Amino acid sequence: MSIDWAALGQVFGVTLVVTVGIVGLFTVGIVGTARLRQEGAAATAGAPSTGARIGGLAAYAVCAAAVAYGLYLIVAA
Repeated sequence: MSIDWAALGQVFGVTLVVTVGIVGLFTVGIVGTARLRQEGAAATAGAPSTGARIGGLAAYAVCAAAVAYGLYLIVAA
């Protein structure tokens, strides 16, 4: 039994990039849909703008699509 180290490295690299990308997109979704909090007297700065909310929801949709595609790949095999 031999290990194809090049293929293992490629799988590791792709997994790392996709994981960081999905976490980054989820973070964009959180920031886009969250209310801004401030320290001190002003408790909230109000709701996010419509563009930020739509961008955050789109980021959530891309994350959900990536997870659904990953589950499809696992189940279909």
